[in-house]
Amino acid sequence: MMVQYATQIKDRDQRNIAAQTIVGIMGSLMPHLRDVPDFRRKLWDHLFVISEFKLDIDAPYPPPVQSEMVDRPNVVPYPQSHVRQKHYGKILVEMIREAAKLQDCPQRDSLIQLLAAQMKKSYVTWNRAELNQEQIVQDILDISDGKIRLNPESMQFTESPVKENPYIPHHFGGKNKRRKIVDSNRK
Repeated sequence: MMVQYATQIKDRDQRNIAAQTIVGIMGSLMPHLRDVPDFRRKLWDHLFVISEFKLDIDAPYPPPVQSEMVDRPNVVPYPQSHVRQKHYGKILVEMIREAAKLQDCPQRDSLIQLLAAQMKKSYVTWNRAELNQEQIVQDILDISDGKIRLNPESMQFTESPVKENPYIPHHFGGKNKRRKIVDSNRK
């Protein structure tokens, strides 16, 4: 917006002052790049590119040749996948679909149990509601297009996915237990 404003200034001296101010602001936004060779020249080149070469100023460097400038790259399309149960994650959903393609064998059953255990962990992590094993069974059934059927009573989970009293750092609003221990040792 500042560059656009600078292109609309009629007085050349005022336009030069505005351009120098803009370059100064650009330099202060990225102080870590000041050690880069030709840093100031790059800033002035960027100013011309941002103004679409419409800025008529007395720059300390000649303006870059517009035909030599690299065009903007094409937008990279973001892979779109339509996963209804997003809290499980795309990879877990794909693993369930691949497990549904396998033939019945003990390895397939073990894989499905591991996937169900991971689903339980994800469910507890992202849902504040009470864990519902029937929901996990239903989700496996839906994701596998009915090819994997589990009995909720037969599902065995060996460990609790969430600790009873997780440590929450003080800067996240929790009480910092470590600080209390250190403070009590000082007394």
